[in-house]
Parts: sequence; structure tokens; C-alpha cells
Amino acid sequence: MATEYQTETVFTWGAPPLKFGAGALDEIGYDCGNLGLSRILIVTDPGVAATGVPQRAAEAMRTAGLKPEVFSGAHVEPTDDSFRAAAEFAADTDWDGFVAIGGGSSIDTAKAINLLTTSGGDLMDYVNKPVGGGKAPAAPLKPLIAVPTTAGTGAESTAVCIMDILALRVKTGISHPMLRPVMAVVDPLTTLTLPPRVTAAAGLDVLCHALESYTARHYRAYARRRPEERAVYVGNNPVSDAFIEKALPLLGKSFRRAVLAGRDLDARSDMLLAASFAGMGFGNAGVHIPHACAYPIAGQVKTYRPPDYPQAEAMVPHGESVSLTAPAAFRFTFPADPERHLHAASLLDPRGADAVSEERERLPAVIVSLMKDIGTPSGIGAVGYGVADIPELVEGTLKQQRLLSMAPREVTGEDLAAVLRDSIENW
Repeated sequence: MATEYQTETVFTWGAPPLKFGAGALDEIGYDCGNLGLSRILIVTDPGVAATGVPQRAAEAMRTAGLKPEVFSGAHVEPTDDSFRAAAEFAADTDWDGFVAIGGGSSIDTAKAINLLTTSGGDLMDYVNKPVGGGKAPAAPLKPLIAVPTTAGTGAESTAVCIMDILALRVKTGISHPMLRPVMAVVDPLTTLTLPPRVTAAAGLDVLCHALESYTARHYRAYARRRPEERAVYVGNNPVSDAFIEKALPLLGKSFRRAVLAGRDLDARSDMLLAASFAGMGFGNAGVHIPHACAYPIAGQVKTYRPPDYPQAEAMVPHGESVSLTAPAAFRFTFPADPERHLHAASLLDPRGADAVSEERERLPAVIVSLMKDIGTPSGIGAVGYGVADIPELVEGTLKQQRLLSMAPREVTGEDLAAVLRDSIENW
């Protein structure tokens, strides 16, 4: 008979059906009709709307006899205010379902719209504890189809949505199985015009999703949970591992090419497939220290404005923010499972890993090599942080206990300070 003192013996794994390939977007009318949808809100951001992709999707829906409307007000790197504004826009119509077209910002905005228009209440009611109330949705959500136009967040596969809480200067999220899209439509043709730095940041998010979930605490290392207590993130497990072990070689093969030769359809296809695989992995296994550190790094940014992004306000793109502490974080987690860290390095870059004699440095070295080649910031110093900022960054990171609990070893404030100091410069 199971007791509360036994370790976990059960893991859960879930992902939406996936439609993948060049031209997949042109079938979106069929897909929506197949789900019984008629009145559909397409959620996107201004940059993606300017490419014409959402309008192409809307036309395919109209051809299928459906009634789409485009909302192009999703905020890049969304905030609690932008989520509320988007939900307010959508509240006056009884939508049958939603189609999100864009990067993680658009997909997460659609998740928030879906949640708030079906369950009501305030956004903070649902935000993960300890920042928010951690409340479960009050009603079933409506169907959401996700169409990623970046090879990055994996949001098309996950049951989380992420935002900046402006008043607290911290990035956090909402997680619940009901948030997961009912279908992912992944078309590499939608990514061909993505600028280099956006491609790079998105790909770094894929990289960290894969590496963090692969090195996360094993699901059997937790105390046994009752069924209703099992979270979206359950720890590394055999099913998630299988997807990550497919994602890492694709990243090693095609990431540099996708950034440096953006019209390379094969590279773009590999990166989207890697993003989908990594999403199926981390969306169940979880992420840990780099993502936990990334939230205050993004939330407390002062003046940094990355190329290829809107310049109206300071921001650290999510993919950049997670990568900045990754080399140091994996040095810290290495002793918990050296074999897994070494295998991850070999999957990503076999020759690069073999060239590093010190085993603990192999995974950090192949990450740094990749970051150098694609021209992304070299550490938190490159986005405006110094030693004096570390206490506040530690404070913000410690609020991310949902993520820190996934790390393969216990993490203290002193440990985080050391990781951040080690990340001021990565090379």
C-alpha cells in the first residue's frame, strides 16, 4: 500500500497531435473544421502580422466556410498587463476556439485569453505560487491550435504560459494541463524570413529546454504524490528523454546554419523539429536553474536592446536570458549525474565534447562554442548586469521554486550567487 513516505513510481506525459511540414499551414481551415470550430480568434503579434502569415491562415479558414478574426496585439515578451488587455479584447465574443500564430509570446497570449475568457477572475489568481494564487481553471478551456513561427519556445506543446509581472519586476507563469494546445501545426515555411538574432534567441531556448529537461531531477526522486497533486513538470523520464535525444543532434547539425543562412529550408525544418521534440521533452520533464535565473534577468533589465527586436523598450529576449547562465549552471549540476551531462554534450557536438579533457567542462564548452558562432551575448555582463546586481537577481530567482525544485541537486541562494558570478562573462 502506497504511503506519503514512499518515493514516486508514476510519471505522466502528454503532448498535442503534431502536423509538421512545408505547407502545413494551408490546411488550417480543414483542421479547424475538423474540431467543430466556426468563429475563431487568430492571435498574433504586429511583427508576425506584417509577414502576412496570419492573413494567409484566415483566408484558408474562410475558404473552408469558417469565420476568423485576427487579433494582432500580442506583446513580444508578454506582461500581465498585455495578457489582461488581450483577454479584454476577446471577451465580447463567444469564440468557438483560438488559433495562435507566432512565437511563444503569441501562443502564450492565446493561452491566457482562453483561460481568462472561459474561467473568469483575475490573472493573478492563476499565476504559479508563491507569486500568484496557483488556482486551477474553473471550467474546461476551448480548443487552441498553435502555429509556431519561431523554432524556440516549444509553447505549441506545453501546458504553461509565461509573462512579466510588471509591478514585481519578475517573470513567472501559469501552468496547468488544460492550457496545452489541442493541436500543433508546424510549417517551416513560416520561419524563413525570421531575422538572425531572433532565430538565435529562439534556438537558444530550444537548446536550454533540451539540456535542462535532460538533466532535471528524475521523476522517482520525488516523494510520492496523489494523482491530483502531480504537476505539469514531473522530472526526467524515459519518454521525455527519447525526444531530447532526438532534439540535441538536430540542434548540433543545423542551429548555426539556420542563423547564418536563414533561407536554408532544411536547417529551418531541423530547428522546428528540434523545437517540437524539446517541447515534448521539457513540457513534461521540466526545466531548472537557467530558466529560473532567466526570469529576473529579463524582468530587471535596464537598458539592453537586442538587434532585430523592437527598440522602444529595454528587453532581454527569453532565449537569450536562459542561455546566459547555462554554462555555469551545468558546471554546478554536473556532480549530480556526470554521465547524463557528458552524454548530452556528445549528442550536441561529439567532436567538440571530445576535444575538452576536463569532463565537467565538456557541456559548458560546447554551449559556449555554439553561442560564439551565432553571435549572442557572452554573459549577463553583456546585457547590463554586474556584481552589484547579483543579490537582487538571486532574490528574483529564489521566487522560482517550481523550477528550482526540478534541479538535480539542491540549490541555495549562495549557489545561485556563485552561478551568476560565474556568468558575468562566459568567454
